[in-house]
Amino acid sequence: MTKQQALHTYLLRMGDDSLILGQRLSQLCGHGPILEEDIALTNVALDLIGQATLLLEYSGELAKQPKTNDELAYLRLEKEYVNAILVEQPNGHFGDTILRQFLFDAYRKPLLEKLLDSNDERLAGIAEKSLKETKYHLKHSSEWVIRLGDGTEESHERIQNSLESLLRYAYELFFENEVDRLLIAEGIVPSAESIFPIWDKTLNDVVKEATLTLPKNNWKFQGGREGRHSEHMGYLLAEMQYMQRTYPNMEW
Repeated sequence: MTKQQALHTYLLRMGDDSLILGQRLSQLCGHGPILEEDIALTNVALDLIGQATLLLEYSGELAKQPKTNDELAYLRLEKEYVNAILVEQPNGHFGDTILRQFLFDAYRKPLLEKLLDSNDERLAGIAEKSLKETKYHLKHSSEWVIRLGDGTEESHERIQNSLESLLRYAYELFFENEVDRLLIAEGIVPSAESIFPIWDKTLNDVVKEATLTLPKNNWKFQGGREGRHSEHMGYLLAEMQYMQRTYPNMEW
């Protein structure tokens, strides 16, 4: 594997994470629990789609057969997406949505901070732009986890159930293989072991303040990074890809 091939795959992972999570959040436009939160979640979705655009554009240029970011976003098969399984999970109730977002934000923020020092100037530039948005995302999601956990009896129970059902998917964010090892050696990306302690501390601090309890079952799901997804992914893509599949090469 060459450095170019590895970087293409790494950017595709980051881009797919942002794209799929952005698609999930966009489904909530007009369905937020309150007007202010409806707007906030929609803004987060827009930020993520914007980040996906930059990452997929760069990834497409490095592909063996160059593709546009739109082609990568809309014209791949399910098994060709390499997002983490966490981000494709259904929105569920508000606690599910916020807990999923928090787990992702707590990972993405330190990743972007470390990518500022990447030897790849373009990736560092994307990280710099994305970090400003992601800091807000983490502040927003963590405050809501605390508010729900330390709120009413019902909100506490619901967000606790969300934690127990979703935490198992978060560990895949720290998946590494030969792609990562090559880029780490080149000083292009950070190692997962340098990010995990930061994520773990954020998780524990917020869970403690929210008066929640971390699940004892440490079962960890993975497969998304290798194109093996949950049953929810196909339905998400059917909706997201509809226009491009129905009207190929449509322009507007």
